[in-house]
Amino acid sequence: MKILIIGGGGREHAITWKLAKSPKVEKIYCAPGNAGIAEVAECINIGVMEFDKQVSFAKEHGIDLTVVAPDDPLAAGAVDAFEAAGLRAFGPRANAAILEGSKAFSKDLMKKYNIPTAAYETFTDPDKAIQYLETAKMPIVLKADGLALGKGVLICNSLKEAKDGVRTLMLDKQFGSAGDEIVIEEFMTGREVSVLSFVDGKTIKIMTSAQDHKRAKDGDKGLNTGGMGTFSPSPFYTPEVDAFCRERIYQPTVDAMRAEGREFKGIIFFGLMLTADGPKVLEYNARFGDPETQVVLPRMKNDLAELFEACIDGTLDQTELEFEDNAAVCVVLASEGYPEHYEKGYPVSGLEKFKDADGYYVFHAGTKFDEKGQVVTNGGRVLGVTAVGKDLKKARVNAYQAAEWVEFGNKYMRNDIGYAIDEA
Repeated sequence: MKILIIGGGGREHAITWKLAKSPKVEKIYCAPGNAGIAEVAECINIGVMEFDKQVSFAKEHGIDLTVVAPDDPLAAGAVDAFEAAGLRAFGPRANAAILEGSKAFSKDLMKKYNIPTAAYETFTDPDKAIQYLETAKMPIVLKADGLALGKGVLICNSLKEAKDGVRTLMLDKQFGSAGDEIVIEEFMTGREVSVLSFVDGKTIKIMTSAQDHKRAKDGDKGLNTGGMGTFSPSPFYTPEVDAFCRERIYQPTVDAMRAEGREFKGIIFFGLMLTADGPKVLEYNARFGDPETQVVLPRMKNDLAELFEACIDGTLDQTELEFEDNAAVCVVLASEGYPEHYEKGYPVSGLEKFKDADGYYVFHAGTKFDEKGQVVTNGGRVLGVTAVGKDLKKARVNAYQAAEWVEFGNKYMRNDIGYAIDEA
């Protein structure tokens, strides 16, 4: 089969790499792709929001399946555009992608169907939001309702911080229209765990657990980013936690979406907080997480192309997910200054060391080729260096060892990815 992947980051590189291993797949295109994806797919110069061009390309090139990976095109109806043209596409339709596209929608859904989550209120009026904060308990969490590249969440420790946060989101429009409506919710404490799943509208199949590190600097300091590294599995995601989540969170979410006339087919990413009162949902994503995908897919034994087709065809109940009995750690190599101001265009060296290194992977996020054909940096998160090992500690040692193989001018990374492993 011929596959078109929409996107150009580390998540898309991991998906492309995994699909390239499937005997069912003969050719992969990626729009727009990046320098790493170009090794396993033909990159085409079409943007992720250019649905008409994507559909035309798919028709002209006899594409059998399009995989829409990022959140923005999913929320804007990319899958609907392909289906309207009679083409197969993997991912939720716009009316289901709202699970991630609107924080207010997802919180209201959880409340209606008794899915455990933090207490919250939603606001479209900044004055009413500020008034509400006067009586609220600190710390408190403010969330932009819409998509904000994973950065529209503010944790506020004081009333002043919280009021400033409302102004940032609703008046200064730091995240544009994503902040027209905000959710103010109680601050939950506990371990954070990410769980990815395949969904075919009725059946849900849970992948292995992972844990992301969102803050830019060591010790979970600094600004929120798209993710600085991750590990899988989480030692805190016990069989008891899994059993609770399957009964109270995972299947109820799929059933709730179907009951609302928003049948969900694709990937649901559950961001969970393991609180003293049990697991609760922090957030939903309607797609593979990045960089979680970069530790989950290298551990998965299944044929990814077959899983995508099962989700579309509603036959996921006939499949069992299988994972290696090992662990994986991903360390993100970023540009110094990310997520704020950083320079691009630095040549990247050392990538060839991954070619024959079994159990070591480098997934490109922000790279491109310069006019000489050299790989150069082209974003805040440049590469995800992933390594597997027999356990989490060994995988972490391997990942940091491999992170030293690569060099570029303003290379920056956290040195404590997986520090929680030592506390397990």
